[in-house]
Amino acid sequence: MTWDDVVVIGVALPAVEVGTAYGTPAMRVNGKFMCRLREDGETLAIRCDPEERPLLLEAHHDVLFLTLHYDNSPMVLVALPRAEAGLVRELVEDAWAERAPRKLVEAYRAAGDESR
Repeated sequence: MTWDDVVVIGVALPAVEVGTAYGTPAMRVNGKFMCRLREDGETLAIRCDPEERPLLLEAHHDVLFLTLHYDNSPMVLVALPRAEAGLVRELVEDAWAERAPRKLVEAYRAAGDESR
């Protein structure tokens, strides 16, 4: 996976904007931070549910990790070159759902249910 792959996933979701954060490429939903590419160009810093984070780290210990900087924040780091597309898609969609307005999330999910 690359940052470009992450962007394709992200911009398919409603109200996602591509921009920058801390001088690196980033995505936001309605102005709220979702994720960014770290300075090494291979690590994604992405928001996650703090209660899910320990489970994610345990289940994907070969791809997901933390540094001391992110230890007390609702974030997880993703080694993109080793990450599978399904995991990254799930992380991006979860970050979007956590940060997007509730009505937008509900409408998106309802539209998805109708198309199935």
